[in-house]
Amino acid sequence: MNYYLPKLCFLLTSLVLSCNVSGQSIRQEKMEQLAFMIGDWIGTSTIYEDGVVSKEVPAFQQISYDLNKSIIVIQLHSELLRLHTIIRYDETDATYYYYPFSERGTNRYPAVFHEGKLIVQPSETNRFIFSKLTEGGFQEYGERLTNESSPWPATWYSGIHIEGWEN
Repeated sequence: MNYYLPKLCFLLTSLVLSCNVSGQSIRQEKMEQLAFMIGDWIGTSTIYEDGVVSKEVPAFQQISYDLNKSIIVIQLHSELLRLHTIIRYDETDATYYYYPFSERGTNRYPAVFHEGKLIVQPSETNRFIFSKLTEGGFQEYGERLTNESSPWPATWYSGIHIEGWEN
C-alpha cells in the first residue's frame, strides 16, 4: 500500500495542475488575440456630429497586459476623456468583457472578437471597435445605429475615432 501512495499522490497532483493550466491557456489564448492593441499609443481623438468633424484633440493610450496576461489594462488620456478600462475573457460563458472606469462610474459590456476586431456593444444602438491598421497602427472608434430598419453595419457612423502609432 505504501508503494502506491506516492504514485497516487503524484498522479492526482498532476491531474489538478493540468486542469488549471488548460484553463489558463484558453484565457491566455483568447487574450493573445488582442495583442495588436498592446503598446503606448499617441494619436488623435476625433468627435463627429452628423458626419462632420466637430473636434479633434491629441489622445494618449497606454495598453498593456497584466496578471499573467489574463487582463488588458487601457489608460486613455485626452482633454475629452480620461478612462481606465479592463478587458478580460470569461471562460464560463466564452465572452470578452469590457469594464470602463471613469469619474462618473463603471460598467460591464460584452464583447466579441470577430474578423480581427474586438467589438464591444454596450447597447443595441452603440458599439466600440478596436482594430489593427494595415500600416501597423491601432484604431478605436465608436458607432451608433442611425436607422434600425436597415441592415447594419451600413447604417452605423463613426462617433469617436482614435488612431495612433506606437510611441
